[in-house]
Amino acid sequence: MSSVTSSANTRSSNTQASQASSALDYDVVIVGAGFAGLTAVHRMRELGFSARLYEAGKDVGGTWYWNRYPGLKVDIESVEYSLSFSYVIEQEWTWSERYPAPDELCRYANFVADRLDLRRDIQLDSRIDVAEFDERANLWVLQNSQGETVRSRFVIMATGMLNQPIKPSFKGLDSFQGQQYHSARWPRDGVDLSGQRVGVIGTGSSGVQIISTIASEVGHLHVFQRTPGYCLPLRNHPMPEEYSTRVKANYAQWRAAERYNSFGGWVALNYEIGEPVTGSALDATPEELQALFDERWKSGGLSFYNIYPDVYTDLEANEILAVYLRGKIRERIKDPKLADILTPKYPVLTKRLIADTNYYEVYERDNVSLVDLSEHGIDEITPKGVRVGDTEYEFDALVFATGFDALIGSLKAMDVRGRKGITFAEHWEDGARTHMGLMSAGFPNLFIINAAGSPAPLFAPVILGQEQIEWVGRLMLKLNERELDCIETTSKAEDHWGGLCEEAVSATLFPLTESWYVGKNVPGKSRTGLAYFGGMDNYRKFMTEAEVSGYEKDFVLSAAPLAATG
Repeated sequence: MSSVTSSANTRSSNTQASQASSALDYDVVIVGAGFAGLTAVHRMRELGFSARLYEAGKDVGGTWYWNRYPGLKVDIESVEYSLSFSYVIEQEWTWSERYPAPDELCRYANFVADRLDLRRDIQLDSRIDVAEFDERANLWVLQNSQGETVRSRFVIMATGMLNQPIKPSFKGLDSFQGQQYHSARWPRDGVDLSGQRVGVIGTGSSGVQIISTIASEVGHLHVFQRTPGYCLPLRNHPMPEEYSTRVKANYAQWRAAERYNSFGGWVALNYEIGEPVTGSALDATPEELQALFDERWKSGGLSFYNIYPDVYTDLEANEILAVYLRGKIRERIKDPKLADILTPKYPVLTKRLIADTNYYEVYERDNVSLVDLSEHGIDEITPKGVRVGDTEYEFDALVFATGFDALIGSLKAMDVRGRKGITFAEHWEDGARTHMGLMSAGFPNLFIINAAGSPAPLFAPVILGQEQIEWVGRLMLKLNERELDCIETTSKAEDHWGGLCEEAVSATLFPLTESWYVGKNVPGKSRTGLAYFGGMDNYRKFMTEAEVSGYEKDFVLSAAPLAATG
């Protein structure tokens, strides 16, 4: 049940508003200058709220500012992986590639910031060190790395779902005498690995892109693989002018297809909007299956996510697609023994697909060796390199493509203190606790975007973030209309949402595979409440129901407290 609380009496409501205003620096503070953060600044300004965005980096771009490893490409088409709230931005910006690299994505973020005049509300090179809720004033007090303290009524955490790198925990890590690099914190000036002996640990998306790119530069490359992935050709190329023009002329149709596609993207198929797939893979004829799969393969990228729905829930249906993709992988690998090691065995799509450029072909090079860790993992990092069993591999440099503490890592790493000084690290110790992936109990007026409890892992974050921010903006307006100061969700609502998340993921094949989707890439991490796998349509219904009901369920609304006296 919702409750609306107020001060002991209403005689001082005007005084309270005046006091809150005088103590307030901004209506809303936004943390993170990725696409969601830029969206939030623009939307808050449109709604008439004073806003300030703080970004730890020296420029806008979010994950594309921080991630600069060799070969990095976004794996959603540029015309889809872009902001849709501005007609001007859509029409004036033209992408140079089908799948852009970080430099272009950062140029795009800068174009958005400049064209919409967002910079006057953005403070760069300014990390939020502490954010603490003042229970007496119903305000957030934030301190940044520049020594400033600001007070804000609302906080929007746009820190991203893949932001906090996983630090390797191998025995002897600090003893290595060569250079160490992490894919998520690659030196901005680049690294010259030419002629060096290099080991890459990790073969997810980051590892695959790095391996494919540096293989021709290094002296010798050893790839340490624990679990092979399903790697599919990216098929990147310069953006055809005709295609870009056609998309711009029909962006409304493209955006509608993105929003209502189950995965919020990957709607482009051979330069046309693909139709959603319905029905069952088990009911399709061999000819129908072959035609659909061949179309996806020809299109490239991650278009296989737009596939028969029961592939995600039925092992028999899943195996039909898995057999097709395993066959395609084996066609690309000449050595049968190597093919056995590089071909995945787990249900397809239960780990993120990997879009590659000539990855399997890399293993035909004389200077590339694969180390299979499926039966015996890495024992330790030594001063000279890596030891696996009785074999020590010597290196000049080690590259760790070990991924992220997805969905919860960035907030748990921050010093964000809600009621009674509780931090996210403490509140989420036994699993992510949110309501709709938007709020957590004990953290009033604080909203999280593209993070734990949301559909973010299986829905394009650019689109999801925009919808969430629109929802937050309307909520803030509604609070003002009702002369309410504060909103927070309840522990009961968190329990219920966690149950819905568990129910949804348990109905799929995802728990069968160790992946970051279900927290298995971090030892001891709970999948509880980590993500909502019930589909964007259902998620959107929950958001709408909360709004239409006036937040009469699962939330507590309150007016500003009386000022302390005496």
